Amino acid sequence: MITSLKNPKVAAAVKLKKGAYRERERRFLVEGAQAVSEALGSGVALEALFHTTASNDLLERASRAGVAIESVSDEVMGRLTSTVTPQGLVAVAPFVDVDLGALVAAPACVAVLHAVRDPGNAGTVLRSADGAGADAVVFSSSSVDVYNPKTVRASAGSLFHLPIVRGLETVEAIEGMRTRGCQILAAAADGEADLYELDLSRPTTFLFGNEAWGLPREIESLADTSVRVPILGRAESLNLAAAATVCLFEWARQRREGRRAALETLIASAAHDIRSPLTAMKGFGYALSTRWESMTDEQRTLMLQGIVYDTDRLNTILKQLVDAARLTGGRLELYPERVVVGQVVEAIADSLGRDPEHPSIDWEGGEVEAMTDPDRLRTVIEAFIEAAVWWGRDGAIRVEGRLAGGRLEIEVFRSGVDLSNEEADALFLPRPPGTGAGSKIGLFVARGIAEAQGGTATAEVDEGIRFQLSVPASSVEHPA
Repeated sequence: MITSLKNPKVAAAVKLKKGAYRERERRFLVEGAQAVSEALGSGVALEALFHTTASNDLLERASRAGVAIESVSDEVMGRLTSTVTPQGLVAVAPFVDVDLGALVAAPACVAVLHAVRDPGNAGTVLRSADGAGADAVVFSSSSVDVYNPKTVRASAGSLFHLPIVRGLETVEAIEGMRTRGCQILAAAADGEADLYELDLSRPTTFLFGNEAWGLPREIESLADTSVRVPILGRAESLNLAAAATVCLFEWARQRREGRRAALETLIASAAHDIRSPLTAMKGFGYALSTRWESMTDEQRTLMLQGIVYDTDRLNTILKQLVDAARLTGGRLELYPERVVVGQVVEAIADSLGRDPEHPSIDWEGGEVEAMTDPDRLRTVIEAFIEAAVWWGRDGAIRVEGRLAGGRLEIEVFRSGVDLSNEEADALFLPRPPGTGAGSKIGLFVARGIAEAQGGTATAEVDEGIRFQLSVPASSVEHPA
């Protein structure tokens, strides 16, 4: 047990309570069982864990993760912590913030803190953003340090759950979010728009200002509009953390309602798409049962192949519908494993090749192996190919794949198209039956699967229709 306050390990950790030393060492303190547990669960490589507790599961988890475990006296623990009644656990963690460029290309919701000085408020906003399912929180250069012990404690572990950007000028953060397609909403007590009357289904960035004076006019003027939380009682206003929480959860509520509406549309579309293979299978079955003796072997074979083809088609639609339900409910789970991408494409080509009128599918990606979810990869590629059949007019369908910069990139292309880029991108949205040709569910699921992995699924018109997938994926190492 360490009992001396002059112990080098203790002395170095105590210095991390000061911002300048944190910046120099790029390390910070994590206090309490909840925060330490969340850090371990997120995969952060904790460097040390000081404790006054008896052996328990958390210490054993940390030890298995390779963390240096240090038993210390109550006096030492009191020096390490910033609370009156320490919980007996303090860890040393590396900085976890990321650059603005590391955020997802199409964030649904981001909170930007401008000149927020109170560490408790900042940590609470971070926790609320995590709870609402936001994609990131940006701490401007004028805001409190996210690694301030009080901010870390107030975040209750949420610091380890979503990307944090720090040290940016607010103007730079706004520009970065606008280029990602976000509407910019400035929270203000006297805001122009009522929060509950705004459409928050679009990608949204909220700007939250200082606890005492809010957002400066020059910052507020950069937003698309200012927004207020309507107050029905006699309270003059809400404090920063409360107002931010209301805004973030109203976004989450609208997103949830929008997902429900999207799922209803997708179910109606799937029901429409299912009727076609079911009708064909029923017709084939009836013909085989009543005319078997009079049919030639070739006719029987063709009908049986048709049944297999329509069964595959029905299975694809049902898988898409299940994934759509998981996506709209936020419950999609991924199971990465070693995948040879060319083999996935070949399996799809074999299945679709049972339809003699289906365009040929050419794999031009060579030997590409990656760690990714094979079933979801197949779902995305099948959706791209199906859409290419509907919207491309000429020739074979070309599928390419490659690993670049830690990402798996897939491209499906077919020549000839009568769509604009805007119309091509709209194919990813839920569309009810009777609103044009093509599947109404596959591309929606494909984009959802991509975004669930921090990736993108896009469409581009360029002498044809080009569907592109880009998702994080590690390469497969082969033994020497």
